[in-house]
Amino acid sequence: METVILVVEDDKDINQMLKELLTSQGSQVVQAFSGTEALFCLEKQEVDAVILDLMLPGMQGEEVLAKIKETYPKTGVIVASARDDVQARVSLLRAGADDYVVKPFDTQELLARLEAVLRRSRQNGTGQESPLEETVLEYKDIKIYPENLQVQVAGQEISLTKREYLILELLVRHPGKVFTRSNLYESVWNEEFLGEENAVNVHISNIRQKLAKICPEETYIQTVWGIGFKMK
Repeated sequence: METVILVVEDDKDINQMLKELLTSQGSQVVQAFSGTEALFCLEKQEVDAVILDLMLPGMQGEEVLAKIKETYPKTGVIVASARDDVQARVSLLRAGADDYVVKPFDTQELLARLEAVLRRSRQNGTGQESPLEETVLEYKDIKIYPENLQVQVAGQEISLTKREYLILELLVRHPGKVFTRSNLYESVWNEEFLGEENAVNVHISNIRQKLAKICPEETYIQTVWGIGFKMK
């Protein structure tokens, strides 16, 4: 059975690029260029998943997401946005988004995330209860559950402050990326970085100590001297 994907994107070039990409993978693509058009398409045709831009004319993407999840709760939604701050992602995941990609995104990453969302949607459609692990982020023996901001290390839950959690989640989401202190501060504090290196260093140190209490032999966060931090 052919998979049907609704692409909601007001940029015609990006919308067409996504259509060609998904069509090449064997999916049928429905195109919408605004939030109201997207909701109209959903009324007329059943779709398996939605790729939703946030910055839409008229009705904003957050409102479209809420309406989709209220009316079509089993339809998977991947949000695509240029915003790359952790709080925005956490807010959208709590609002019902099944996943989140940052523009400009890698097409292979998008396809992989779409496959995962479709797989979960099909499992849920069979009447199986949706496991909490469906939104889990994993790195080594760390598991992060964005839906309830829970972190486990080697099966044991650890208690983190809000900013410690946001820093760790950002690093785990992008394990190969080196984050400068400026990156971390502006993403987590949502303020311009004015040289507050100590604030970031203290939070990194606290995270390391809490992880080390459970797995003292393991190193999770690596300092990249002169640059910043990444997952080791």
